[in-house]
Amino acid sequence: MQTKILLDEEEIPRRWYNVLADLPSPMDPPLHPQTQKPVGPGDLSALFPMELIRQEMSPDRFIDIPAEVRDVLTLWRPSPLYRAKRLEQFLKTPAKIYYKWEGVSPAGSHKTNTSVPQAYYNMKAGIERIATETGAGQWGSALAFATMLYDLQCTIYMVRSSYTQKPYRKSMMHVWGAECIPSPSTKTKSGQAMLAKDPDTPGSLGGAISEAVEDAATHSNTNYSLGSVLNHVCLHQTVIGLECREQLQKVDDYPDVVIGCVGGGSNFAGISFPFAGDKMTGKHKEIDIIGVEPASCPSLTKGMYAYDFGDVAGLTPLLKMFTLGHDFIPPSIHAGGLRYHGDSPIVSRLVHDGVMRAVAYHQSEVFDAALTFARTEGIIVAPETSHAVKAAIDQALECRKTGEAKTILFNCSGHGNFDMSAYDAFHAKQLVDYEYPDELIKQSLARLPKIS
Repeated sequence: MQTKILLDEEEIPRRWYNVLADLPSPMDPPLHPQTQKPVGPGDLSALFPMELIRQEMSPDRFIDIPAEVRDVLTLWRPSPLYRAKRLEQFLKTPAKIYYKWEGVSPAGSHKTNTSVPQAYYNMKAGIERIATETGAGQWGSALAFATMLYDLQCTIYMVRSSYTQKPYRKSMMHVWGAECIPSPSTKTKSGQAMLAKDPDTPGSLGGAISEAVEDAATHSNTNYSLGSVLNHVCLHQTVIGLECREQLQKVDDYPDVVIGCVGGGSNFAGISFPFAGDKMTGKHKEIDIIGVEPASCPSLTKGMYAYDFGDVAGLTPLLKMFTLGHDFIPPSIHAGGLRYHGDSPIVSRLVHDGVMRAVAYHQSEVFDAALTFARTEGIIVAPETSHAVKAAIDQALECRKTGEAKTILFNCSGHGNFDMSAYDAFHAKQLVDYEYPDELIKQSLARLPKIS
C-alpha cells in the first residue's frame, strides 16, 4: 500500500466545484445591513471585483480556473495525500487514515488556494491595494504572498492577541511587503470605538473585519479581501477535495469519514464540499462529514442558526449562519484562526440540514493529539489543524472498538513551525481549557439584529 499518493502537475483541477448547484433548495440570501433587503452585485462592488461577486452568486456547478492562476498554483499543487500508516499502527486500528498535506504552500497553509485568485482578480480590475484581517496570521501571510506576486499593496489587521502570540507570522507578512497592524487599532473609527469600550481587549476576528472593511470602503484604490466564510472563498478551496478524490481513486478507495477544522469554514469546505456533493446527489449517501471547532468558540455546536453581521461594527451584509453573536469576544486560545463568531453560510446550511455535523474539543486534548501525530507521522501541525487530527484519532479508536475498517480522510491544513510557543505552553502545562459560559453566549445572542 502506498504511503504517499501524488498527482502530476497537469492533473491540477481546471475548474472549481460550486456546491450551491447541488443544494436541495436555495440558500437564504445575504441582506443589506441597513435596508435588510437581499444584497445585489452593486452593493458589493465597493469591496470586491466583479468576477468575485459573480462567483459569490453563481449557480453554476463548475467555474473555470484561469490559466494564470493555475500557473501559480503549480508552485505547490497538486499537494500530496498521505496514508498515515505509522499513526494507524500506533493506534492499533483497522481503519485507514489519509491526510491531505496543505502545509507545502509557500505560506504554509491552505489559504494560498484563495489568496492567489483573489489577488489576481483584483489586479485585473485595476485595484492598487487590498485590506484584510487575519486571526492567527495564516490568511494574512497568504494574502501578503499573493499581493506580492501581482504588485499590489496590502494592509492587514491582525487580531491583537495573535499579533503578540505569533510574531513570525507578522514577520512573513513584512518580508512579502505587506503592512501588519494589531487590531483593534487607532487607524479606523471602528477600531477606536472598540478600544474606547475596552482598552485591554485581546481583539476578535469580527473586530478586525470591521477595520479592514472600513479601510477598503473609505479608499477608492482599495478593495477588501476575506480568507474564509464567503462562497467564493470556499469555492477556491475545493481544489483540495477534488484532488483528494482523484488521489484516492488511484488506490481504489473512497472515504467513509471526512474531517476538517472549522473557524470560518474555508479549509473544511475545501476538503468536504466535493464529497458533500456526492452525498447530496446520492452517489455516496452514508459518508460522515465532520467539522471540528474549539470548545472556547463553539459556533456550530452552541451557536444559533440566524442572520447576523460578519463583523463587530455591523458594516458587512447580514449572513444566515451559525453564530455566537457578532460582538462575541473569544478567549485568547492558541488556535487563533478558529476564533470567529460565525461560520460560512454554506457550511452552516449543510450542518443545519444534516449533511454535515460538528464536534468541539478543548485545546489541551487537541495539542495532545498533535503530539501523537508529530511522533508518528513526523509533521508538526498548526494548532488549528490539531483539531482535525484529534477527530481523526477519535474516529480511528472507535474503529478499534467496533472492528470496522473505515477509511478516514482529514485535511492537514497547515504546519505549526511558527507556533512553537504554543507547544511550549502545552509542555509546560500552561494551556487553559476554557469552555465559553452558556450564559455569556445567551447574552451575546440576545443582541442579534432583528430581522423584519
